[in-house]
Amino acid sequence: MARASLPARALWFTAPRTAELRPESIPPPGEGEVRVLTLCSAISRGTEMLVYRGEVAPELPLDLPTLVGSYAFPIKYGYAAVGRVLDAGPGAEEFSAGDVVFALHPHQSAFIVPAALVVRLPDGLDPVLGTFFANLETALNVVHDTPLRLGETVAVFGQGVVGLLVTQLLRLAGAGCVISVDPFAARRDLSERLGAHHALAPEELPERVTELTGGRGADVAIEASGAPAALGAAVECVAGEGTVVVASWYGSKPASLPLGGRFHRGRVRLRSSQVGSIAPELSARWDRRRRARTVLDLMTRLRLEEMVSCRLPFERAPQAYRMLDVGAEEALQVIFKYGEG
Repeated sequence: MARASLPARALWFTAPRTAELRPESIPPPGEGEVRVLTLCSAISRGTEMLVYRGEVAPELPLDLPTLVGSYAFPIKYGYAAVGRVLDAGPGAEEFSAGDVVFALHPHQSAFIVPAALVVRLPDGLDPVLGTFFANLETALNVVHDTPLRLGETVAVFGQGVVGLLVTQLLRLAGAGCVISVDPFAARRDLSERLGAHHALAPEELPERVTELTGGRGADVAIEASGAPAALGAAVECVAGEGTVVVASWYGSKPASLPLGGRFHRGRVRLRSSQVGSIAPELSARWDRRRRARTVLDLMTRLRLEEMVSCRLPFERAPQAYRMLDVGAEEALQVIFKYGEG
């Protein structure tokens, strides 16, 4: 017998720098859907703060079926939720009540979602660590988009969550030297604990990278800071014929690049990395399903707990965005907890 609709609350951005909780009613799941009670969700800080601040072009289409509204506001946003399956509709029998799953869904206390957007998490995994799935998928995509050879030097700009995940993955991928770059000392210290060989402040660039590489420059640079100015610094730090992989989404913020010097004479390449698609040269062997399986394996091998900055009840979500907007610059992963989570 079908279960009744379920009351819930969802976080909406209703105007620039304005967030509020709104009531929702979650019906029983339909064909190919599952209904989930949320345990925890994570702020994907770089992307979500662009949306919260209104720094995204209003006409840009939404890229997930779970998002509601528009970038012109209001918008229900977010894509890193972990919960327990309450029930599954016809065609979604691979999920059972009680399964702990990750879903690409906005911050909401309960929700209904296509089963294709749900991933069952490994048994015994802390649900909080499961919220890293989306950012780890992004980080894996970045490393796959990076033309790294065994023993080469990579400079990673930005040691937020994605940057720290990329730093760890580069070590697994065979980087000979990983140089992290971040303006905050606490993040630099953490990046070294998690695998960076050297951690630099932006004011040390490019001279210190040149020194560490024997005058050559980094073979590859990855820009994951979300700060457009860092892209120019990355260009100045790579070797001749080097590549800069742009993992950041800048929204509507312009990026001014110094193209008349190192970029031009060094034949520097710029490459965009975006998690919505697989690198074309890998598409014969890799698809989204294989990438998801790899991420699940990596979740038990990487050091994720150390990146969790704070855990807050979902009721305080609007205050959390205000906190991140006006300060708390060194904060990393902020987690919302719901009910039994």
